[in-house]
Amino acid sequence: MEKTKVVKFPMTILGPIRDFLSRKEKKLIKRKKTLTKEDPFTDVSRLADNAAPDTEAAEQTSHARVSAMKRELDRNLIQVRKALTRLKLGKYGICEKCGQMIDTERLMIRPEATTCVKCETKKEA
Repeated sequence: MEKTKVVKFPMTILGPIRDFLSRKEKKLIKRKKTLTKEDPFTDVSRLADNAAPDTEAAEQTSHARVSAMKRELDRNLIQVRKALTRLKLGKYGICEKCGQMIDTERLMIRPEATTCVKCETKKEA
């Protein structure tokens, strides 16, 4: 029976990737906090305000925009944290679906990628 050799990225490559992902995580958290402050529904004075219908509509629209942006930030945060965890476990760059190496070009574009292009394409189909 032939043993398959597990290929890992060298630490000289993984160190900068970990630093990049950590910085990205901090930026996403900071952006999420900023968005929370921009949400008109977080303004406590709004509760006592008897706003005109046009103001209420603007607040609803703004709240919906902020909520959508926060959901997208949450998705990005999850991906970055998964990649950081995979780095710690020594599984970074290996597809979590098929176990094959993720193409380095894909990782250069999306360092937080946890699946190869082939598996990602299957998921989207």
